[in-house]
Amino acid sequence: MKRNIVIAALTAAALAAGGTVAAFAAGDDEATATQRQAGTNAPAAADRDDASATDDSADDDRTAAPRGSVTAADAIAAALKHTPGTALAADFEDDGAGTWEVTVVKGDGSEHEVRIAPDSGKVLGAQRDADDDNDSDDRAELAAVKGASTDAREAALAAAAKGTVTEVGLDDDTGAVAWSAETVKDGRHGEWKVALDSGRITQDRDED
Repeated sequence: MKRNIVIAALTAAALAAGGTVAAFAAGDDEATATQRQAGTNAPAAADRDDASATDDSADDDRTAAPRGSVTAADAIAAALKHTPGTALAADFEDDGAGTWEVTVVKGDGSEHEVRIAPDSGKVLGAQRDADDDNDSDDRAELAAVKGASTDAREAALAAAAKGTVTEVGLDDDTGAVAWSAETVKDGRHGEWKVALDSGRITQDRDED
Protein backbone atom coordinates (compact mmCIF):
# COMPACT_ATOMS: atom_id res chain seq x y z
CA MET A 1 0.00 0.00 0.00
CA LYS A 2 2.78 2.36 0.97
CA ARG A 3 4.51 1.46 -2.27
CA ASN A 4 1.46 2.55 -4.30
CA ILE A 5 1.24 5.82 -2.37
CA VAL A 6 4.91 6.57 -3.03
CA ILE A 7 4.54 5.82 -6.76
CA ALA A 8 1.45 8.03 -6.98
CA ALA A 9 3.27 10.84 -5.17
CA LEU A 10 6.27 10.58 -7.45
CA THR A 11 4.01 10.57 -10.54
CA ALA A 12 2.18 13.67 -9.36
CA ALA A 13 5.47 15.42 -8.64
CA ALA A 14 6.78 14.53 -12.09
CA LEU A 15 3.61 15.82 -13.75
CA ALA A 16 3.81 19.02 -11.76
CA ALA A 17 7.45 19.51 -12.67
CA GLY A 18 6.74 18.74 -16.29
CA GLY A 19 3.94 21.28 -16.38
CA THR A 20 6.24 23.86 -14.85
CA VAL A 21 8.99 23.07 -17.38
CA ALA A 22 6.47 23.24 -20.20
CA ALA A 23 5.28 26.59 -18.96
CA PHE A 24 8.83 27.89 -18.81
CA ALA A 25 9.53 26.45 -22.27
CA ALA A 26 6.46 28.16 -23.67
CA GLY A 27 7.54 31.40 -22.05
CA ASP A 28 11.05 30.99 -23.48
CA ASP A 29 9.67 30.31 -26.95
CA GLU A 30 7.49 33.41 -26.77
CA ALA A 31 10.36 35.56 -25.49
CA THR A 32 12.68 34.15 -28.15
CA ALA A 33 10.13 34.89 -30.85
CA THR A 34 9.73 38.43 -29.54
CA GLN A 35 13.48 38.92 -29.41
CA ARG A 36 13.84 37.42 -32.87
CA GLN A 37 11.22 39.80 -34.23
CA ALA A 38 12.81 42.80 -32.52
CA GLY A 39 16.26 41.70 -33.60
CA THR A 40 15.11 41.43 -37.22
CA ASN A 41 13.54 44.87 -37.36
CA ALA A 42 15.78 46.99 -35.13
CA PRO A 43 19.12 46.56 -36.95
CA ALA A 44 17.46 47.12 -40.31
CA ALA A 45 16.23 50.54 -39.18
CA ALA A 46 19.66 51.33 -37.77
CA ASP A 47 21.33 50.24 -40.99
CA ARG A 48 19.04 52.50 -43.00
CA ASP A 49 19.86 55.47 -40.77
CA ASP A 50 23.60 54.80 -40.93
CA ALA A 51 23.57 54.37 -44.70
CA SER A 52 21.58 57.54 -45.17
CA ALA A 53 23.95 59.52 -42.97
CA THR A 54 26.99 58.15 -44.81
CA ASP A 55 25.57 58.92 -48.23
CA ASP A 56 24.58 62.45 -47.23
CA SER A 57 28.00 63.23 -45.78
CA ALA A 58 29.73 61.84 -48.87
CA ASP A 59 27.55 64.00 -51.13
CA ASP A 60 28.27 67.07 -49.01
CA ASP A 61 32.02 66.48 -49.22
CA ARG A 62 32.04 66.00 -52.97
CA THR A 63 29.65 68.84 -53.92
CA ALA A 64 30.71 71.65 -51.57
CA ALA A 65 31.60 74.79 -53.55
CA PRO A 66 33.69 77.74 -52.35
CA ARG A 67 31.75 80.64 -50.89
CA GLY A 68 32.50 84.14 -52.16
CA SER A 69 33.39 85.61 -55.51
CA VAL A 70 37.13 84.90 -55.41
CA THR A 71 38.03 82.06 -57.77
CA ALA A 72 40.99 79.71 -57.55
CA ALA A 73 42.75 81.75 -60.25
CA ASP A 74 42.08 84.97 -58.30
CA ALA A 75 43.44 83.42 -55.10
CA ILE A 76 46.62 82.29 -56.86
CA ALA A 77 47.16 85.76 -58.33
CA ALA A 78 46.68 87.40 -54.91
CA ALA A 79 49.03 84.95 -53.22
CA LEU A 80 51.78 85.51 -55.79
CA LYS A 81 51.43 89.27 -55.46
CA HIS A 82 51.97 88.95 -51.70
CA THR A 83 54.59 86.17 -51.86
CA PRO A 84 56.40 86.15 -55.23
CA GLY A 85 57.44 82.73 -56.44
CA THR A 86 55.93 79.69 -58.14
CA ALA A 87 52.44 78.50 -57.17
CA LEU A 88 52.19 74.72 -56.84
CA ALA A 89 48.64 74.37 -55.52
CA ALA A 90 45.47 76.15 -54.43
CA ASP A 91 42.84 74.55 -52.24
CA PHE A 92 39.62 75.87 -50.72
CA GLU A 93 39.57 74.88 -47.06
CA ASP A 94 35.97 74.80 -45.85
CA ASP A 95 36.76 74.90 -42.14
CA GLY A 96 33.97 77.18 -40.99
CA ALA A 97 34.79 80.64 -42.31
CA GLY A 98 36.44 79.05 -45.36
CA THR A 99 39.66 80.28 -46.98
CA TRP A 100 41.79 79.64 -50.02
CA GLU A 101 45.19 78.18 -49.22
CA VAL A 102 47.82 78.67 -51.90
CA THR A 103 51.18 76.90 -51.83
CA VAL A 104 54.00 79.08 -53.13
CA VAL A 105 57.69 78.20 -53.46
CA LYS A 106 59.95 81.24 -53.38
CA GLY A 107 63.18 81.65 -55.31
CA ASP A 108 65.26 80.46 -52.35
CA GLY A 109 63.37 77.15 -52.31
CA SER A 110 61.32 77.91 -49.19
CA GLU A 111 57.66 76.86 -49.27
CA HIS A 112 54.89 79.11 -47.98
CA GLU A 113 51.16 78.67 -47.38
CA VAL A 114 49.27 81.87 -48.19
CA ARG A 115 45.66 82.21 -46.98
CA ILE A 116 43.24 84.26 -49.07
CA ALA A 117 39.76 85.49 -48.10
CA PRO A 118 37.15 84.05 -50.50
CA ASP A 119 34.98 87.17 -50.47
CA SER A 120 37.55 89.98 -50.76
CA GLY A 121 40.73 88.34 -52.09
CA LYS A 122 42.74 89.87 -49.25
CA VAL A 123 45.71 88.03 -47.81
CA LEU A 124 44.79 86.77 -44.35
CA GLY A 125 48.26 85.47 -43.55
CA ALA A 126 51.28 83.59 -44.83
CA GLN A 127 53.35 80.95 -43.11
CA ARG A 128 56.54 79.21 -44.09
CA ASP A 129 56.24 75.44 -44.18
CA ALA A 130 59.70 74.42 -42.97
CA ASP A 131 58.83 70.70 -43.04
CA ASP A 132 58.52 70.70 -46.83
CA ASP A 133 61.60 72.81 -47.63
CA ASN A 134 64.06 71.02 -49.90
CA ASP A 135 61.76 67.99 -50.24
CA SER A 136 62.87 65.91 -53.23
CA ASP A 137 59.31 65.53 -54.59
CA ASP A 138 58.71 69.26 -54.32
CA ARG A 139 61.98 69.97 -56.14
CA ALA A 140 60.97 67.65 -58.97
CA GLU A 141 57.53 69.26 -59.24
CA LEU A 142 59.03 72.73 -59.14
CA ALA A 143 61.45 71.84 -61.94
CA ALA A 144 58.58 70.50 -64.06
CA VAL A 145 56.47 73.61 -63.50
CA LYS A 146 59.30 76.04 -64.24
CA GLY A 147 59.81 74.48 -67.65
CA ALA A 148 56.08 74.44 -68.46
CA SER A 149 54.02 76.89 -70.45
CA THR A 150 50.93 76.45 -68.24
CA ASP A 151 51.14 77.60 -64.64
CA ALA A 152 48.73 76.99 -61.74
CA ARG A 153 46.63 80.05 -62.44
CA GLU A 154 46.23 79.16 -66.12
CA ALA A 155 45.34 75.60 -65.16
CA ALA A 156 42.64 76.94 -62.81
CA LEU A 157 41.28 79.14 -65.59
CA ALA A 158 41.16 76.17 -67.98
CA ALA A 159 39.35 73.98 -65.44
CA ALA A 160 36.85 76.76 -64.70
CA ALA A 161 35.24 75.96 -68.05
CA LYS A 162 34.08 72.70 -66.45
CA GLY A 163 32.67 74.20 -63.25
CA THR A 164 33.69 76.00 -60.07
CA VAL A 165 37.25 75.04 -59.21
CA THR A 166 37.72 73.88 -55.62
CA GLU A 167 41.29 72.65 -55.88
CA VAL A 168 44.22 72.68 -58.27
CA GLY A 169 47.62 71.06 -57.85
CA LEU A 170 50.22 68.82 -59.43
CA ASP A 171 49.73 65.13 -60.12
CA ASP A 172 52.20 62.52 -61.39
CA ASP A 173 50.12 59.36 -60.89
CA THR A 174 50.36 58.46 -64.56
CA GLY A 175 54.12 58.96 -64.67
CA ALA A 176 53.92 62.35 -66.38
CA VAL A 177 53.47 65.48 -64.27
CA ALA A 178 50.26 67.39 -65.02
CA TRP A 179 47.97 69.83 -63.30
CA SER A 180 45.04 68.22 -61.53
CA ALA A 181 41.87 70.19 -60.85
CA GLU A 182 38.63 69.44 -59.02
CA THR A 183 35.38 71.20 -59.87
CA VAL A 184 31.75 71.38 -58.81
CA LYS A 185 28.92 72.06 -61.25
CA ASP A 186 25.19 71.61 -60.65
CA GLY A 187 25.96 69.62 -57.53
CA ARG A 188 28.24 67.21 -59.36
CA HIS A 189 31.92 66.64 -58.67
CA GLY A 190 34.48 66.50 -61.48
CA GLU A 191 38.21 65.80 -61.72
CA TRP A 192 40.36 66.98 -64.60
CA LYS A 193 43.91 66.91 -65.94
CA VAL A 194 45.49 70.00 -67.49
CA ALA A 195 48.63 69.45 -69.58
CA LEU A 196 51.67 71.45 -68.51
CA ASP A 197 52.79 72.13 -72.08
CA SER A 198 49.58 72.77 -74.01
CA GLY A 199 47.02 73.59 -71.31
CA ARG A 200 44.72 70.97 -72.83
CA ILE A 201 42.12 69.75 -70.36
CA THR A 202 40.86 66.17 -70.20
CA GLN A 203 38.76 64.23 -67.74
CA ASP A 204 40.71 62.38 -65.09
CA ARG A 205 40.14 58.69 -65.90
CA ASP A 206 41.43 57.70 -62.46
CA GLU A 207 38.40 59.34 -60.86
CA ASP A 208 36.29 56.97 -58.72
